[in-house]
Formats: sequence, structure tokens, C-alpha cells
Amino acid sequence: MSLREDADCIIQYALSQVQPEKAVRRALANRPLPPGRIVLVAIGKAAWQMAATATEILGSRLSGGIVITKYGHSRGVLPPLLIREAGHPIPDENTFHATREACELVSGLTVNDLVLFLVSGGGSALFEDPLIPPADLFRATEELLARGADIREMNTVRKRFSAVKGGKFALLCQPAAILNVVLSDILGDPLDMIASGPTFPDTSTCEEALAIARKYRLSMTEEMVSCLKVETPKALPVAETIVGSNVRTLCEAASTSAASLGYQVTLLTDCLDCEAREAGRFLGVIARSHQNTRRSLAFLAGGETVVHITGSGLGGRNQELVLAASLSLPETQTTAIFSFGSDGTDGPTDAAGGYVDSESFPTTEDALAALAANDSYHALKSCGGLILTGPTGTNVNDLAVILIKR
Repeated sequence: MSLREDADCIIQYALSQVQPEKAVRRALANRPLPPGRIVLVAIGKAAWQMAATATEILGSRLSGGIVITKYGHSRGVLPPLLIREAGHPIPDENTFHATREACELVSGLTVNDLVLFLVSGGGSALFEDPLIPPADLFRATEELLARGADIREMNTVRKRFSAVKGGKFALLCQPAAILNVVLSDILGDPLDMIASGPTFPDTSTCEEALAIARKYRLSMTEEMVSCLKVETPKALPVAETIVGSNVRTLCEAASTSAASLGYQVTLLTDCLDCEAREAGRFLGVIARSHQNTRRSLAFLAGGETVVHITGSGLGGRNQELVLAASLSLPETQTTAIFSFGSDGTDGPTDAAGGYVDSESFPTTEDALAALAANDSYHALKSCGGLILTGPTGTNVNDLAVILIKR
């Protein structure tokens, strides 16, 4: 098989092993159910798939609920649930309306009732009822994204602008019990940071939120500053939590697939956390330094990089990583570098990520110009280097891979 075919096999197998249904089945298998109502609230890019599995298992015991997912990620009706699509990574009016519907669904519950809360990546943008004017929230989110804030920093700030984040949704569900099923998309699986922790006590502080706002020079109103100074809930009733697939599972699956194709696999890290182009340049150097091998080699790096946007081009962190790595390819043979997001979308594009190899990559001049403009999408498209999967139904993080075939 060709390098591109090997890459496609690895991508497809890795994605098949991190589908969200497994976590939901594990959470609900042989579970005694309460005598009262069961209300389902599913948020995130994998919300529809998680909710579909839950409705299959619970059947008529499910009283109702709501699915809130990204535009294009719903796959049809799921009676008796409401299906809502909304904005990501920037929340919009549909986000706010759907979140308020969710809050109404859990109001008035009793101690005999259960809220089944299904959480996946993207939930922080998709589950929001702002305490500040929406325009201010949009601006703050865009500034944090454009200036390279990581997910923990973003969520530390967003919790304090929200009526549902940082444990506040758990308070609305009381006195009903809560069962959380969480697909982690953050390194280390910090439950209070995944989707900004709507049902978990908050470990971040006001001082941290204010420091982040200063660090990224957020355009702050007095109302926004006041919100950042209000502490979020630090103690909540204990809720049972099942944590599903994460980036380590993605790496393990990719490793299994690469080994089956004859590659000797090295996991570089499952905690990649740096500038996308710096990660790309580092992977390019690794590829160059192993060109004398007599064995086929695969190097894997899982995690999530960031991009500081200074240009007006189009792209995402995985595409920018690959474009930066392509600068090393003129000095390689039968070598490929690719990176993709497990949710099937990389930045505001239709691509999951990017792919380049020794035979197909942008010229150095074009790559440098595209990096300067943050225009990795068009640079990779010009050489057939976009990875297009469509929405995958999961979101556990990104994976970058070097393949050296001998």
C-alpha cells in the first residue's frame, strides 16, 4: 500500500476505537434505575451518538431530554428527545435558547429522579446561558481563540461568564441525582474543565481568571470584571461519573493499526501541548533524523496544540502543524507526516487535518508564505493534502503521526 493508504487505515481504525457509544453502554449496563423520571441532557460534538445509545438502552424509561450539538452533527430524530444544533467554537443564539430549554427540563425534579448528563468535546461552546451581553461573550471567546489561549485558560474565564458552567448546572438539577458520562478531550481528564464542568466543583479561582484576562488582553467591561471576581461553586453533592475515551485511547489505537501495517511504533507523547507550528517543525526534524533506518518507523504524538492567529488565511491547528512539518520533507524519502482532529473538523474548515509526504508537499516558499498568513488550508489543498472525514461523532483530541516506510 502507499503511504497515503497507510495513513488512511491508521486514521480510520483510530477513530473507530474512540466512538462514544462504548462509554454510554458501560455507564448504563446493569444499572438499577431510580423510580422517578429520567431526563437526558447531552452536549458536545458527540452528543447525538451518545444520546442515541442511551435511548436504545433506556427505552420507555427515558422521560425526555435534549441533545445540543454542533451544526451538521445531528443524525436525525431521537424520540422523546429535543434535537438542537448550535454554534461552535463561538456560541450563538441557538446555543443560548437550547441551554435554557435544558435548564427548564431539569427544573422541578425530585430526589427520586435522575439527570443523565452526557458530555463530549465542544460542550463548553454548545452549552451556555451567559451572564454578560452575548456580544461581550462572543468578543472574549474570539480574542481568547485568536491569541492562543489553551482550553483550560478559556474555560477558566468562560465559567465565570456563565449561568450553567463551573458547577452551576448541578445546582439547577437538585435534588435529583446526576449520572455524568464524560468523553474527555482535555489532557489529564480534569472533570471541572471538560465542557467547563457544568456539574463539577470548580478548582480554578477568580485570581486565575483575572490573570488570564490580563495575559490575553481581553476587552473587558465593568460587568465582565465583576463576573470574573465572583467565585464558582466549590462543593456540590457527589455525582457518579463515568469517563470515556481520551487521547491515550486514540494513541493506543493508532499504534495498533500502524504495527499491523509493519511499522515499528514509538509514542512520543500523549500530552502534546504547544504552538502548532513548533510541534510541526519538531516532528519534521524527527523525520529527517531517522532517514537511515532499514525498518519502517511510525512516531505518534497525541494532544492539542494552539495557533496564534496573526494572518487572515484559513486553517486549523492540525493543518498548521503539518504545513510547518512539510519544510523538512525535501530531505526525506518515502516519509509522510499527518495530523488530524478526532472530531473531523480542524478550525473553521471542512477538513479534519492535513497530510504531506516526500512526493507531495508545498514548496518552501509557498509554505512559509502560508504560515505567515495562517493559510494552511489552501496551501495543503493545492497539493491534495487535506484530510476530509466529515463529522466523526467523537472528540477526544488530536493525533500527529510520522510514517517512514522502508
